[in-house]
Amino acid sequence: MLNDKLRNYLHLHLIVFIWGFTAVLGALITIDAIPLVWYRMLLATFFVWTYIAYKKFPLRVPKKALLTFIVAGIVIALHWITFFKAIKVSNVSVTLATISTGAFFTAILEPIIYKRKMIWYEIVFGLIVIGGLYIIFNVETQYVLGIGLALVSALLSATFSLINGKLAKHYKPSIISFYELGSGVAFITLYLLFTGSFSAEFFILSASDWLYLLLLASVCTAYAFIGSVKVMKLISPYTVMLTINMEPIYGIILAFIILGSSEKMSEGFYIGALIILATVLANGILKNSLKRKVPIEQAK
Repeated sequence: MLNDKLRNYLHLHLIVFIWGFTAVLGALITIDAIPLVWYRMLLATFFVWTYIAYKKFPLRVPKKALLTFIVAGIVIALHWITFFKAIKVSNVSVTLATISTGAFFTAILEPIIYKRKMIWYEIVFGLIVIGGLYIIFNVETQYVLGIGLALVSALLSATFSLINGKLAKHYKPSIISFYELGSGVAFITLYLLFTGSFSAEFFILSASDWLYLLLLASVCTAYAFIGSVKVMKLISPYTVMLTINMEPIYGIILAFIILGSSEKMSEGFYIGALIILATVLANGILKNSLKRKVPIEQAK
């Protein structure tokens, strides 16, 4: 079981690395956030459906579960819209660093949703993450709008993670992903129809945008989405959310390599990012230490 947990934890880090690359793709794709997310979710839904058809998984689910899938799909759609919009109005580094506040939101929401006592070190680690973000606030004041959008995105991400933490115990990751991604597409489609945003220009994309969108929808969404739900079977939502704080580290490095000087930040920004990284490592060490003590105490 320990090997399975370690394998899932490493898999989670691979997924988070992919999510870090997602932010870079968001900067490279030239269309606005809402159409970007619509294309992403539409293509990803197709890829997940293809996988389900190949595996011959049944799609029938209870009505109550379907309603939960729809709510989760809307939440993830809004999360991605605010996430990519934050990138468009600021940059990848600022957006990813701000997203790390999801750990703090999870520490507050998880005890409510899962009806358990609040754990003191989760709050402490969450506050440390906020401290790292505060340093970034002080040195990157020109990106206030981007930071605000990323904070909303972080809250939505925490909510989505907690919802899927429950769903993952009862349904296949691919089934969850299909209904949630499909619900997100339907939600955005209704918005675009209501606002009259569909036009000939909406469907005209450059070759590079199509290439990036296909990569975003297949590897960074369909694969990563199913994989993230799967690892939740053995890893708590808080650990998942705190591990996701590695996304800024991976993404910032990738952004600097791929996007160049536009992603070069001040010294204070990197200090804040290092505080976030140290928090992730401390959480892993403390959780493993506490879990090892439990069998010994029970044996007594």
